[in-house]
Amino acid sequence: MAKHTQAHLSRSIPKTSSSGMKDMTRRQMEYYMGAKLLEIGVAPQSAVYRWSSEIKGNDLVMTCSAYWGESREKLAE
Repeated sequence: MAKHTQAHLSRSIPKTSSSGMKDMTRRQMEYYMGAKLLEIGVAPQSAVYRWSSEIKGNDLVMTCSAYWGESREKLAE
């Protein structure tokens, strides 16, 4: 079985949310992603993080992606 080398986490919030709400959501996602990486045995400091956001209807979808191992090496190429 192949080992996973990346993880993705998405959250939807109303696109009319305040910047404070967007910042809070981003911090919560960072915390949750770090906890999940620890849970699977990956040091959160060793991962590379990428953020993306997309508007879908009335929502803003924020996605946090973490890459480590082979995936991290491919990003550096």
